Amino acid sequence: MTGRATTPRRIYLDHTHLRRHVTGIERVALDLFTPETLSPHAVTAIRANGIAGMIAAQHIGLPLRALRDPAALFVFPGFPPSPLAVLRRRHCITYVHDTFLLTRPQDLNWRSRLYMAPSFAFALRYGRCFLVNSVTTGEAVRALCAREALVALLRPTVHDVFGLADLPPRRIHDPGEPLRLLCIGTVEPRKDYPAAIAIIAALNGMGVQAELHLVGRVGWGDHAFLAAPPPFLTLHGYLDDGAIRSLAARCHLLLSTSKAEGLGLPLLEAQHGGLPVAAPRGPVFSEVLAGSGLHIEPSDPDGSAASILSWVRSAGFAAVPGASRANVERWNRLAAGDATCFANFLAIGPSAYEAARDRVMPPRSGGPS
Repeated sequence: MTGRATTPRRIYLDHTHLRRHVTGIERVALDLFTPETLSPHAVTAIRANGIAGMIAAQHIGLPLRALRDPAALFVFPGFPPSPLAVLRRRHCITYVHDTFLLTRPQDLNWRSRLYMAPSFAFALRYGRCFLVNSVTTGEAVRALCAREALVALLRPTVHDVFGLADLPPRRIHDPGEPLRLLCIGTVEPRKDYPAAIAIIAALNGMGVQAELHLVGRVGWGDHAFLAAPPPFLTLHGYLDDGAIRSLAARCHLLLSTSKAEGLGLPLLEAQHGGLPVAAPRGPVFSEVLAGSGLHIEPSDPDGSAASILSWVRSAGFAAVPGASRANVERWNRLAAGDATCFANFLAIGPSAYEAARDRVMPPRSGGPS
């Protein structure tokens, strides 16, 4: 793409990865890239039936469309693009949710190791246009991609998907009732739910009646706690948004013990309802919460439990719901600015970011070329 104004063009969206259950990554893909957000460009979404259809569409179907329509843009909002698509350079736009496919190979299942990780590594090496969901993800991508590649912020707007905004004011925890903590996310190694279980066990060991409610489908990996869950753990599996609303209304805070995130979307989604959030220390959690939550060390369950208990019982805890809602508003203002820059990018090319350098990751010395 050049820096000159362009006429509306065809944009192909890779939706081949979308399935029946819509989780965080799928929700972002569906929300950020729609015919409305990409207007006035003509949008064609490519879907697939099953894994075989997805692979065929990604590696054969989409490259064939590129040959027939060389002026078109191809947006990959979920899975990495195929190598043939990447070779179209700036006509191939990859949205990166995180880099754990390369940075945390120990947490991948065999399908991700064999299929997704190699494609992602190729895309970072040879791709020239990346959109990212956070500054933290952008810095990770910039460290791995070519110096001349564009790495621009396109933070997702966080909607009230669970319908929490009109919940009644949250009550301060009554020591006579259970302290209910909520976890939301796929059951997989990166989420480190054993650490969350250990924290709740530590709270109970302190004489606090604490419960852990885990919402999320079972993904990959071996999880001993699924076969023998402790009595304070309730496994809810996948819940629709209405059921999550009912559960969140009963819980006192959202707990994250994830080892790594590109964004951590449920943290912000829960804040629509003023739900206090406790999350690990780390760049992305600090970026997302911006002082509105509690930071803990999941590897230290006793210390984390003590911090949570002190927070919940503090006089300042009553102000946390207001800080949570204000933080969502802050994030969405940033996301709106990103969306404006992206729309300008589609119209005139990379020069759209010359006046918005705060939304672009600057090149680092020593990167691949």
